[in-house]
Amino acid sequence: MKLTPVMQKFILHWGEMGCRWGVTRAVAQTHALLMLSPQPLPADEIAETLGVARSNVSTSLKELQGWGLARIVHVFGDRREHFATLDDVWEMFQVILRERKKRELDPTLATLRACAAEVAADTGGSKTDKAAAAHFAARLTGLTEFIELTSSWAERGQALAPKHAQRLFQLGDKIFRLVG
Repeated sequence: MKLTPVMQKFILHWGEMGCRWGVTRAVAQTHALLMLSPQPLPADEIAETLGVARSNVSTSLKELQGWGLARIVHVFGDRREHFATLDDVWEMFQVILRERKKRELDPTLATLRACAAEVAADTGGSKTDKAAAAHFAARLTGLTEFIELTSSWAERGQALAPKHAQRLFQLGDKIFRLVG
């Protein structure tokens, strides 16, 4: 695939953003290339186009498949596996939301609940220790409520059809103007 300068700019930026989102640069750049490609690409072509090692591309494709952001496509007359990504950005958003909830919100919520249970069970200590424990318990309660609400919204967002998720965001803009 021949990349134009603007395509290269997009791929480089997507890679930089991926690093900020906790994904390796190679994974994000592979995803960007798949988004730009009008047809599924084989791994060797991805490696050649991006100028990275074939092993790096294989690792990146496995991670993208684990996230649900890349899939194998078979091309008639070609024994190689080709790869494609989701076409609908709203569907892609929902996949990312589902995975981030599973990988980040769910474990955080479990840890917050476990910490809150331990603090509630601890009855010993001095007056100063009890005050610190009460402060900690209050912080845990606030964090737990926030993560539970965020998790609930994430679950509801995942249940929507992509076009309805888009409508929700458009409606949300009106709500922000009304509330703000």
